[in-house]
Amino acid sequence: MSNSYRIARERYAEFGVDTDIALQQLAGIAISLHCWQGDDVGGFENPDAGLSGGIAVTGNYPGKAHTPIDLRKDLEMAYSLIPGRHRLNLHAIYPETDRQVARNEIRPEHFAGWVEWAKGSIQGLDFNPTLFSHPLAESGFTLSHQDAGIRDFWIEHCIACREIGAYFGREMGTPAVTNIWIPDGYKDTPVDRASPRLRLRESLDRIFAEEIDPQHNLDAVEAKLFGIGSESYVVGSHEFYLGYAVSCQKLLCLDAGHFHPTEVISDKISSALIYVPELLLHVSRGVRWDSDHVVTLTDELQAIMQEIVRGGYQERVHIGLDFFDASINRVAAWVIGTRSALKALLMALLEPAARLRQLEAEGDYTARLALLEELKAMPFGAVWDHYCWQQDVAVGYAFMDQIKAYEKNVLSKR
Repeated sequence: MSNSYRIARERYAEFGVDTDIALQQLAGIAISLHCWQGDDVGGFENPDAGLSGGIAVTGNYPGKAHTPIDLRKDLEMAYSLIPGRHRLNLHAIYPETDRQVARNEIRPEHFAGWVEWAKGSIQGLDFNPTLFSHPLAESGFTLSHQDAGIRDFWIEHCIACREIGAYFGREMGTPAVTNIWIPDGYKDTPVDRASPRLRLRESLDRIFAEEIDPQHNLDAVEAKLFGIGSESYVVGSHEFYLGYAVSCQKLLCLDAGHFHPTEVISDKISSALIYVPELLLHVSRGVRWDSDHVVTLTDELQAIMQEIVRGGYQERVHIGLDFFDASINRVAAWVIGTRSALKALLMALLEPAARLRQLEAEGDYTARLALLEELKAMPFGAVWDHYCWQQDVAVGYAFMDQIKAYEKNVLSKR
């Protein structure tokens, strides 16, 4: 044990915090890394197709993954630099097939390679239908489309994705979270706001008609304030999906970039969990809006993790990342973002929560504020470094040495 950690442990003990227990708790929390950071949301369905549906990736940093082998190799590098054991979140456009398969015809066998790899590498797999970057999504509408045939196609796609999620859950021994997000909306102000939402509700009811064992698959729905091409109206608004999740007892997905710039999802967690069984978080960093920047140790990131820990919601909140930055090393983006999320979690776990709650209950808001401010100067970094050492991953900035070597030996040759 290093002297710095010994001192830090003693300092935290003065506030009644056991750092060893906090580290044990942190080791039990899995974060779901998003596969699409490694290849700019390209997928393997049709490598020549471009992005559409309100999604854009900026930058052209060398080393983008072009094959499942590339992507898994990059992920393995990222996981080796992140303390703890974590998950992977896949989109439906990442199958492995010898021919192009229609999205409403994808099956578990098309993702068997991912399962085979995951069993020896990570804790679990999560999944997402892909309702963008497709000819039948070019109108800007999918599950709420006026054309019943187009709706049917996307309904079939989402049903197939739930089956794939259940397959992941059975094979991995941990339930997959299968999350539905759609780009549906209008660029300009619509006259009829209700009809698309009624069609979306009907589509979702059909998608979820078949019960799937929650030990294998958990269904989530994700809202958005606006998007590129849907600036004036989004069918799947927060109010729509909150109502749907509550009425159907589905997971509600809160994305850190999907609300008004003055809104934060940290304030929504405790309210939503009164009415829905579990939450899925897409942790991102919006700059002015949902620009999906790499997660950094911001005040809001800390607030999100504090809400999870202070409320004791660790078993009811699934933490996933959602950003895609092609302007920097993509593997480094995964590592920096995930390590930042884990740092925020550790900071929350190191709070003297019982003491803070007692001060608040007693109405001693002065002492509460003083203690919260004092915690900001505590030797958190020494505890984090000790955790990385415990988990046998690079301590401090040393992870960049390994990323630079990987870039030189692997990424630069693609």
